[in-house]
Amino acid sequence: MDTKYNQAPTEPPPSYEPPSSAIQQPVVSSKPPPQLRPPLPLNLPILNELRSKRVVLASASPRRKQLLAQIGLSNLEIHPSTLPENFPKTLSPFEYVLRTATQKCMHVYGNTIDTPSPLGEPALVLAADTVVVAPSGQILEKPGSEAQHIAMLTSLRNCKTHKVYTAVVAMAPLVSARDPGYALESTVEETTVWFAGDVSDEMILAYVRTREGADKAGGYAVQGVGALLVEKIEGGWDNAIGLPLRGTLTVAERVMEKGAEEAVEDEFAEAEE
Repeated sequence: MDTKYNQAPTEPPPSYEPPSSAIQQPVVSSKPPPQLRPPLPLNLPILNELRSKRVVLASASPRRKQLLAQIGLSNLEIHPSTLPENFPKTLSPFEYVLRTATQKCMHVYGNTIDTPSPLGEPALVLAADTVVVAPSGQILEKPGSEAQHIAMLTSLRNCKTHKVYTAVVAMAPLVSARDPGYALESTVEETTVWFAGDVSDEMILAYVRTREGADKAGGYAVQGVGALLVEKIEGGWDNAIGLPLRGTLTVAERVMEKGAEEAVEDEFAEAEE
């Protein structure tokens, strides 16, 4: 026999059917599926400090509450501001959201600072405001009717791109009680959103009638069914939802540090005297 050729394999060729031993019958169980274990909380000094203190969110938005819960701030007091949001739309979007969020924060801070609580006065008050801005510069808030809602989304689709601005303001009492008695920090973030050009009038009408976007700036929720309208996002997705988490954590940390620094400065001044 010519040894330069290998002998043909004696095993049968592979089968498209799995071996009988690999076929498993489905197991029927009356037990509920196991719950996924939530991730451990973020071990950051600012969050560890705030978890044991009184933190007030000056917003009724369930989306903002949910975003804060994701980073471990779940034990929040919810005190939305009741002041009208009536700053002139002639302001720049940056100035408009910053003024509105600052007004919300200061109003709620004043209402809660002396409110009795087992945890004492608020260690931190957070407020935010979000607007959608068309390329023309027009500030879009929440639609006031179904007709306005349809017109708003149609305009955003036709414009292709628009901006989302969110201002976050944090306030904390000064340990030293030095005038004005509080520290304040703020940030404003910008996100660009592209609407899909092939979104039909039928899709817009169907979305409007879900009512998902009726209470949202710009009339849509990018984290929900409204994602069907969006082609892409440049910038923070959480900013488009209504609360940039990284910026929120930064202003919270800065305002808490500022309150503590005031107390240290006062102690140092007294020691020098």
